[in-house]
Amino acid sequence: MFSRVPVRLTFISLFLAFAPAWGDEENLWPVYVQRKDPAHGVDSLQALGPLLFSHNGPKEQKGIRPLALSKFADGTLEENFLYPFFTWQRQSDGFQTFSFFQLVNLSSHPASSREVAETRLDVWPFYFSRQSGDPAANYHALFPFGGTLKNRFGRDQIQFTLFPCYLRTMKSGRRIANAPWPFLRFIGGEGYQGFEFWPLFGRSRHAGDYDHQFWIWPLGYKSVDNLSEPVPDVKVGALPFYSRDTGPGYIRENYAWPLFGYTHVTAPYHYDERRYLWPLLVQGRGDARLVNRWAPFYSHSILKGAEKTWVLWPLFRHQRWEADGVAQEKTAVLFFVWWKLEQHSLAHPASAPAQKTHLWPLFSAWDNGAGSRQFQFLSPMEVFFPQNETIRTLWSPLFAVYRYDHQPDNSTRHSLLWDAVTWRRGPADSEFHLGPLFSVHTNANQKRFALGNGLLGWQRGAEGGWRFFLFDLQRKRANKAVPATP
Repeated sequence: MFSRVPVRLTFISLFLAFAPAWGDEENLWPVYVQRKDPAHGVDSLQALGPLLFSHNGPKEQKGIRPLALSKFADGTLEENFLYPFFTWQRQSDGFQTFSFFQLVNLSSHPASSREVAETRLDVWPFYFSRQSGDPAANYHALFPFGGTLKNRFGRDQIQFTLFPCYLRTMKSGRRIANAPWPFLRFIGGEGYQGFEFWPLFGRSRHAGDYDHQFWIWPLGYKSVDNLSEPVPDVKVGALPFYSRDTGPGYIRENYAWPLFGYTHVTAPYHYDERRYLWPLLVQGRGDARLVNRWAPFYSHSILKGAEKTWVLWPLFRHQRWEADGVAQEKTAVLFFVWWKLEQHSLAHPASAPAQKTHLWPLFSAWDNGAGSRQFQFLSPMEVFFPQNETIRTLWSPLFAVYRYDHQPDNSTRHSLLWDAVTWRRGPADSEFHLGPLFSVHTNANQKRFALGNGLLGWQRGAEGGWRFFLFDLQRKRANKAVPATP
């Protein structure tokens, strides 16, 4: 769920490097708790409660919660400080990026990773530049004074001088000059022509494609699209009194826009809809769509196989849909207070479902349907950032008063108060830790009770009998290959 990393967090790396590696878990809470799990490829350490951490496995991570995180996976190093403010990333091919809150963005491609070397710098919304070995692709722009941008913001080229005095854009042969923006617009290019004096009137055309007009925008308009088709799409409106959209196989009209209206579709499917005091009352029936809305009391809709139901909005919401071979079902109460997502494989309908559940801010629970389960008590962040791994790594453990993990091999681990109390049970052994004060280790060959992490204790070996020991700090676990006794 959740090569070594060359991190900038130097003092953290030194601290973790000198941490001892004693057995599967060494608990000196709150100074540090170190865990080794060779069966699952995990080597982790947590220090000063949940504040300092290191995790070595398929993904390597080190950091200070919630200030800094460094992670390394698949040849990519990413470092974050005061996330989401400062982020660095370096890939194995030499590509590097830096971002400050997505406002200052710097990227660098070495010549070895593409045809020519390239460097981009954005300082929103003032400065934009690209410098590369291809002079035709280079640009510089200092807003609002002047400059040029190429292949940015959905346009082939953008030029401006003392914005909003002058702005010129180009895309697919269409040129639009604004002087000043947005009031005067001149349109030209390959078959394009038009003039707009916004918001009073305007017209833009492209031969065989479209013809758009407006008067006192957005109150009056007429737009004709797909002129080359036998029946084009036509939209006309005199808002807020009336609007009408027509095209091949459909008509949509609104009166006292947008309160009252209807939609009638005959192709490629059949659908009829009536709207009364939109969006409160909507009734629609058809081959591929259904809408039954009596907002805010009840709403039920089906569109392209996706089904949604609201009851006493925003109290209860239920959704069902299919995507990428998975049937998904989501239930929410008050948007996020109770939130549950369940996923079923369409290719293997008999397999167990995967589930994710949140009762905000009390707990979060995960089950992948293949034997991996997790539970966390106090979980105020998970429901808001379900796809943001960085937020979840830096923030979620700070609130994990209790955590439970279950692996497919039926090994389990409980953690209370950020590893102050831990209890792990594996297929062949188990261990319990009350911080550094008391611990119990059991497997088929031995049972060991220790105080002070081995300052003194008692141990029983496979030959039987109890043995008292002192200062057994470097304990070694017995051979785990022996199966556990029932």
